[in-house]
Amino acid sequence: MKWLTLISFIFLLSSARSRNLQRTARDADHKSPIAHRFNDLKEETFKGVAMITFAQYLQKCSYDSLSKLVKDVVDLAHKCVADEDAPDCAKPLPTIFLDEICQIEKLRDSYGDMADCCGKADPERNQCFLSFKVHQPDFIPPYQRPAADVICNEYKDSRLLLLGNFVYSVARRNPFLHAPAILGLAAEYENALKSCCPESDIGACLDAKVQQISVIKERAKLIGVKQQHGCRILEKYGERTFQAKKLARMSQKYPRAPFAELVKMVHDVKDVYKECCEGDMIECVDDWSELVTSLCSKQDVISSKIKPCCEKPVVERTKCIMEVDFDDKPDNLPSLVEKYVQDKEVCKSYEPNHDEFLSEFVYEYSRRHPEFSTELIMRVTKGYETLLDKCCKTDNAAECYGNAVEELNKHIKETEDVVKTNCELFNTHGEADFLKGILVRYTKKMPQVSTDTLLKIGKKMTGIGSKCCSLPEEKRMSCSEHYLSMVIEDMCKKQESTPINDQVSHCCNELYSYRRPCFTAMGVDTKYVPPAFDPMMFDFGDKMCSAPPAEREEGQMKLLINLVKRKPQMTEEQLNTITGDFTAMLEKCCKQSDIDGCLGEE
Repeated sequence: MKWLTLISFIFLLSSARSRNLQRTARDADHKSPIAHRFNDLKEETFKGVAMITFAQYLQKCSYDSLSKLVKDVVDLAHKCVADEDAPDCAKPLPTIFLDEICQIEKLRDSYGDMADCCGKADPERNQCFLSFKVHQPDFIPPYQRPAADVICNEYKDSRLLLLGNFVYSVARRNPFLHAPAILGLAAEYENALKSCCPESDIGACLDAKVQQISVIKERAKLIGVKQQHGCRILEKYGERTFQAKKLARMSQKYPRAPFAELVKMVHDVKDVYKECCEGDMIECVDDWSELVTSLCSKQDVISSKIKPCCEKPVVERTKCIMEVDFDDKPDNLPSLVEKYVQDKEVCKSYEPNHDEFLSEFVYEYSRRHPEFSTELIMRVTKGYETLLDKCCKTDNAAECYGNAVEELNKHIKETEDVVKTNCELFNTHGEADFLKGILVRYTKKMPQVSTDTLLKIGKKMTGIGSKCCSLPEEKRMSCSEHYLSMVIEDMCKKQESTPINDQVSHCCNELYSYRRPCFTAMGVDTKYVPPAFDPMMFDFGDKMCSAPPAEREEGQMKLLINLVKRKPQMTEEQLNTITGDFTAMLEKCCKQSDIDGCLGEE
């Protein structure tokens, strides 16, 4: 596909350095990968990351049982540091961890079919183990914070044990959360303890801290979902799409950075991300640390805004850099129209070096438009590429691509209109009406989906409205398309094993950046045949009267979904009439002594 040319520049630019080649060269100096990484990370961090690795693969195991596996790996590391030629020292790190897991005697008793992974050869064995990871598992009870004085005494007497338990607790609940993020959360946790434990009211201090445990836990979930989404892009759409998205984002964030520096950084991020996604957390932490150190060493040319982050301890830098604001655009950036539209010789630059030409377009366009989503930038670039492919074959190419601005503005207008319409609806009518609108639209698009799942999707999209529509206007598009892409990807992943309908399949097979507009434009599923009428669908009984307000509201939403499933062609006016009548009916009947009789009559 021609779209791939947008991002394949990474492999063709002479300025891009291959991290894999670096690793090969580096490994030539280190006969033993485990000795090399142990020396890099030092014992405390190495132990912490080993615990994270085991806890994410073996989510049901106790801290004590995993501590024994960690000890085995650390003992091997010590042996290999002393003698790199010793047995098992030349093994790749993922092999060492999986060998350790596969030596567990009763693995099948606790993990069932996961034990079959041990019969596969690497890297298939690792892919097999990754497939058994359970996101936010229900077999792990919710975290209960010990009494404040207990935590502080444990921290004082057994700091490493307390922090080890923390990373174990976070890792097993968030098996796709990358180890650098978990170490960063552990550092926040420790900073909160350091500051609160000397206080007279430790509990109140911990509760009041921005870094309180409940906040850390929620952020762990969010970061985990984002990182899992990044891994999914790598897995499903490949390195090129992943790198295109990162190049657009980094060009927006660091608009003063030279093009060549950003190309190299994007390539390095892709390689480290790949290690993290494959569960190789030791190399993930070590190489991520190296990448952040490299970024900080070039802060003068990348961005002045990362200076405070680079002064923090290594483990705290990543979160700080991720959260830092976009740098200010350079003054007086020239218009791109002259170079990419008005120049009559565009095809002479485009045809011999497709990839570099388009990659520079992404860089230049992104650094001028921090208000656009990366998905929109990818659509604009694809639109421009398609136009040049067509025009450069004609006799008068310059005239043909002379209307590029008008063509590309169609993508911009569509996205701006969607964000504006939805945020106006949310901010004017409120959360409840916004949710109703989403439920009606998406039930018509995919009525085959269960009522409960449609309600979950609706609530997620309403949450996006709440989060993004309260932001300044220039940040709304980026926020909403980013989170909508994650919701859509989740739907598309589920529909791979349980197809919903033809139009959902079509949108899920679109290019990554085109899926959201495809879902937005999707109409009523005309092939859908409503199920036979089932009165139980609308039988709420007197529980609707005794239920708390939130539960009653949920019942009404389910009624709305089931009405649309029964009559997808129903107009909005008809739906409003019926749901209004339903509310009036509840208000009337819930006051009666014979609630069931009243509901039946109504």
